Amino acid sequence: MVDHEDINRLRAHAQALAGGAREASAEAVVQRVFAIQSQDATAADLGVRVRARDLTAGAIRTAYEDERSIVRGWYMRGTLHTIPSDDARWVARLLSPRILAASSRRYRQLGLNDDLRRRADHLIRRVLAVHGPLTRADLTGHLTTLGVRPDGQAPFHLIRHAALTGVLCHGPQRAGEATYVLLDDWLPPAGRFQGEGDTALVELARRYLAAHAPAAEEDFAAWSGLPISWARRAWKLLAESGVITEYGVLTMIAGRPWELPGPSDSPDVRMLPAYDNYLVGYRTREVSVPAAHQARVWPGGGVIRPTVIADGLAIATWSRGSGARSVQVSAFEPVPPEIQRKVDIEKDAVVRFLKPTT
Repeated sequence: MVDHEDINRLRAHAQALAGGAREASAEAVVQRVFAIQSQDATAADLGVRVRARDLTAGAIRTAYEDERSIVRGWYMRGTLHTIPSDDARWVARLLSPRILAASSRRYRQLGLNDDLRRRADHLIRRVLAVHGPLTRADLTGHLTTLGVRPDGQAPFHLIRHAALTGVLCHGPQRAGEATYVLLDDWLPPAGRFQGEGDTALVELARRYLAAHAPAAEEDFAAWSGLPISWARRAWKLLAESGVITEYGVLTMIAGRPWELPGPSDSPDVRMLPAYDNYLVGYRTREVSVPAAHQARVWPGGGVIRPTVIADGLAIATWSRGSGARSVQVSAFEPVPPEIQRKVDIEKDAVVRFLKPTT
């Protein structure tokens, strides 16, 4: 029988969060885990850092802006994620129609009818071609020429609509603020994978399992935002092609050299940022966070606090003090000295990472 501890260690290792697994670059991290939660840009950078070896914030910015090997956009569940740039187009083709359909009620509430959204896409494409990169405030100023009020949520939803329809993507930061650029100017015309329909669905499920297994169809549906019927079809097609194998009641990639990282007297301690996909990439939480302490990680209101894990199991939450100068850790229970030593090492690493460069 497979127990939670084994599942925990395997999932954490797949996410480069246990067993000493760390990647050498931002691109390698994102290729390994496929998607990093990116609602908060600093949390996204911390999500890359925690899975890498001695990576600086500047190196992550280089991957976004100079190498353009990773890109931020609205993908799984219609929320912001950082994914490999090579995958941006096919993932959007698969997911965007459902996200747009799910947004239709909000569009009606904001008075953003089909014609206005089309005109906004056209306007955004034109102004980015001439003036880009542009910030949200810049684009909002241009959208007012269509009669869109600058306050409220309408400008955001029109910018997001342009991303979902393939007009724009996130570009370079300007004074710490995100900008938008034309997708076709910023990213390569096509990546290594160009499938559509069921082929794309199966590929997304395979990428999910490579980064999150052991997992179930319900976990994939919760992570992707796709219907459970789609997830079951993906699992069926993966099974028919021999790509997956059973792991108790869960599923893993077949033929992969899964060597279970054994328990250690010196656990692998990592400090996850808020909203990390290790915590939100599954339907349930009991494997990664003890039930008695889940309310400290998920206090309500959609908040998911930064968390300290040891061999994949949450042992504390953490927060930043003033600026990047300090980090406070709130342990669920007293921790042994060896774990505390590693927590202190991680705290110092986070402070160094967040320290502004001069």
